[in-house]
Amino acid sequence: MKDNEEILNLKFRICDNLNYKIDDNGIVTVLEKQDHKIQKFFRKLKFKIPLYKEITLDEISSEVFTQIDGIKTVKEIGECLEVKFGDKVNPLYERLLVFLNHIYVNCNYIEKID
Repeated sequence: MKDNEEILNLKFRICDNLNYKIDDNGIVTVLEKQDHKIQKFFRKLKFKIPLYKEITLDEISSEVFTQIDGIKTVKEIGECLEVKFGDKVNPLYERLLVFLNHIYVNCNYIEKID
């Protein structure tokens, strides 16, 4: 039980070097820079490779992303989701933790606050 409590008390913040935009409906689009050596090489050869890859999040993911501020805990973010979306987000913490883990470990969009 203590491990669950520790996980729910974690705080994250969005990385400083992450580019993203939020539209009028609150939908987040993350802009991942594509500046690998191979991509740069093919651009020089006049291939049309965009400078940024756009990843658009869905409504719930966008809400989670905008709640990540370095102040709110995972538990508080979950409570906000429950108020806004109700049963639509169940099972709440299982889904929330999978998403946070993904954008933390795999995407490096967020960082843990100690």
